[in-house]
Amino acid sequence: MNALQNSTSNTDQNQILKPDINESECFKNCNHPISMLEDLQLLRKNEVLCDIKLKADDGTVLYAHKVVLVSASPYFRAMFTCFSESNKDVVNIKHLDSTVLLLLLDFIYTGEITISSKYIKVLLPASNFLQLEFVRDACVKFLQKQLNPSNCLGIRAFADLHNCMELVSSSKAYTNQQFLKVIKGDEFLSLTSDELIHLISSDDINAAYEERVFECVMKWVKHELSSRYDSLPRLMEHVRLPLVSLDYILKEVVEEPLLKKSPKFKDYIKEALNFHKLKTQQVFIIPQTIRTTPRLSGYKVILMLSLCNKTLMCDTNWYDPATKSWKFSIGMDECIRPIGLVTVTNQFLFSVGGFYTPNSQTLEMLDLFSYSPCWTPMPDMLVIRFNLGVGVLNNCIYVVGGSNKKGSLNSAEVFDIYTKEWRMISKMSTKRSTLSVGVLDNLIYAVNKYFY
Repeated sequence: MNALQNSTSNTDQNQILKPDINESECFKNCNHPISMLEDLQLLRKNEVLCDIKLKADDGTVLYAHKVVLVSASPYFRAMFTCFSESNKDVVNIKHLDSTVLLLLLDFIYTGEITISSKYIKVLLPASNFLQLEFVRDACVKFLQKQLNPSNCLGIRAFADLHNCMELVSSSKAYTNQQFLKVIKGDEFLSLTSDELIHLISSDDINAAYEERVFECVMKWVKHELSSRYDSLPRLMEHVRLPLVSLDYILKEVVEEPLLKKSPKFKDYIKEALNFHKLKTQQVFIIPQTIRTTPRLSGYKVILMLSLCNKTLMCDTNWYDPATKSWKFSIGMDECIRPIGLVTVTNQFLFSVGGFYTPNSQTLEMLDLFSYSPCWTPMPDMLVIRFNLGVGVLNNCIYVVGGSNKKGSLNSAEVFDIYTKEWRMISKMSTKRSTLSVGVLDNLIYAVNKYFY
């Protein structure tokens, strides 16, 4: 060091270094961590300076450095600092064969790992075991990309077994979305009765028609009839038979031989028939049970209302994605100006008001689940109004503002779909027409740009 200092004259040092100015700059070699890991990996492969031997389940011994293992894995950190293995030269790594252990050791020394379908079933639990979170997450992402209708049930069971909740959630969502394809596969027929109940009890399965759920249950039971028939009563509890079409119930369900043997099945059929009877009388007094609740991912349509100035009719058409077909309903009479439209319980469509004089006070309802859909007149609003705002809160229809012959309005009223009664509520502070209404956190907001 002295020789290095003496190699520069005092004059040169005074010119270069100015003690009264404190300047500094940090220089970082970004390749340093990479090159160190590469050197450590080379040392491990050549068994140089290794201080621990890992014995795999198949008897193969792999060399490593304790300090590297401890820095990468909480499992090894605990092993070499808190347990008897800290003083051993050889430790047994149970339940891991040498192939998987070598893959994980290479990852620890390089930060890279190649995942393949060949090793995924042992690699994920092994990464869990050694607490290598990055590898575990990589395995989850790999399996998520491999999901298809033929393996999603197996992946979900595998994820559940190893407590990978993110993979459980994604495989469950995939299964629900692809339900109609999943039930055609071999994995479906291999489900236990409890697993099948867990599947068909979900509100989120994408079954546009409940008939498909009934059919998959019967298919599963008949696959091994002698051992599965006793599970049928429990399974039928989760088939939403009231949502099956009346024609299908009478032709297929009632005539199913397996269902004729038990009084319990007759009760389910009676419940379904009673449901259809009530629908023709008073749709809002139908008892709400799990079997009368539509599935969230089920029947969805794209609705289109077309207005005709010549006939003063409003035609109602909708596209059914499940059948890829258009359906048509009876039109509303004399409605040539914008009306308010809202849905209630994802089943009933209500039209409110309209500019044409006779209909500017009306309320009509369309049951989208009906097999003969048509607009049904409901009690008129208390106030004549058009260009109104309408929203739904707690299954009640709120109508606010709008206009009539006297001008803009600040009044508001609410319709209770169960009692079929209107009542006035408090007025807005400002008269508003041609407004928008939004509902958020149990509050109704009325918004428009201009006051009239």
